[in-house]
Amino acid sequence: MDEKTKVQILDLIHREVIPAIGCTEPIAVALASAKAAEILNKEVEQVDVLLSANILKNAMGVGIPGTGMVGLPIAIALGALIGKSDYGLEVLRDLTPSALEKGRRMVEGQRIHVGLKEQVGKLYIEVVCRNGEESATAIIAHEHTHFVYLAHNNEVLKDERRQICKEGEEGESLQLSFDLVYDFAMNMPLDEIRFILETAQLNKKAAEESIKGQYGHTVGKTISGSYGRKYLGDSSLTHMLRLTASACDARMDGAMIPVMSNSGSGNQGIAATLPVVSFAEDMNASEEQLIRALMLSHLMVIYIKQSLGRLSALCGCVVAATGASCGITWLMGGTKQQITFAIKNMIGNITGMICDGAKPSCAMKVASGVSTAMLSAMMAMEGKVVTQVEGIIDDDVDRSIRNLTSIGSKGMEATDKLVLEIMTHKS
Repeated sequence: MDEKTKVQILDLIHREVIPAIGCTEPIAVALASAKAAEILNKEVEQVDVLLSANILKNAMGVGIPGTGMVGLPIAIALGALIGKSDYGLEVLRDLTPSALEKGRRMVEGQRIHVGLKEQVGKLYIEVVCRNGEESATAIIAHEHTHFVYLAHNNEVLKDERRQICKEGEEGESLQLSFDLVYDFAMNMPLDEIRFILETAQLNKKAAEESIKGQYGHTVGKTISGSYGRKYLGDSSLTHMLRLTASACDARMDGAMIPVMSNSGSGNQGIAATLPVVSFAEDMNASEEQLIRALMLSHLMVIYIKQSLGRLSALCGCVVAATGASCGITWLMGGTKQQITFAIKNMIGNITGMICDGAKPSCAMKVASGVSTAMLSAMMAMEGKVVTQVEGIIDDDVDRSIRNLTSIGSKGMEATDKLVLEIMTHKS
């Protein structure tokens, strides 16, 4: 691998694997609200927000960190009141009880207006903060922290909207492949990729904090509880299920706990990290083994998301658990070929799991993904693989991945619309 490619991959990882507090969709909306309020530089009297359908779907039912409240209005209000855009996806980390009370009053005063923006990419956030006749606008598109338009009244401060092509056509500076991902994870000098251990430290801490409390549906605690011990036992599988689901329990319930995200999703970061960390601990893996397994997992997720897109009808745990299965297979002593077997087994099993927004029950889906990751790895180690005569699997692992992402980004578009319709028309 040449030096330019190494630098490009390192830059890509540093952009995609970043800390986040709370679900990334409502937090990204809070970020845009904070930026618009900073530009206005006056008390915000009203906030008008237009969102793409996928942002709206993912932000409707999730807890907002430190508030005890669910959904967009409080996130928007707090972004405008105390958010700092320099914090990125940790925009609300300065939250105080008095600020929360002001945010509640802002929401109760019906000063927040949220609507659907048609005919835009899947990740689109437009926020206008107003004070009398003055206004400030901030638009985020394509990536959760990517501002493409900023304006104060009629003065345009930034406009990159024409540079944003249709979703999926933006063109990454570097197109990954399985061979490239594997080569990088296995052969990079350790000191250059040791930073990936930060994902283990941050996400494990989130899981441990969750276990101390009662968050969401307490999926992690159920797995290690009386019924879990009785019917699931105590094994490497239950250890990784408990750790991963616990972190997701807390995050989806609005705990003020940062996690390391991957490709704009905290749950993807959790599910790409904690199964690998848990399994590595159970097998007493060396630091090098953990570093390389984590890098393989996270970079696989980034690779798959390149063609799937930031947001889709396909649950992100399918992608993240596929990365984790690669890391687990390698920790089991798997060869490069056996890792491709694990990928094909994952695609042949849980492709099609829908995303119906961010919410506490996401912890159940994450647990399903982790279970499948372990099964896929075990089958791969025994040389068992879903073959090209079965369904969407191709002999070539990269084409199998493309088949997965085509279904998620194109084939499930009608599903995405129907899911949103169901979610917004409940009696």
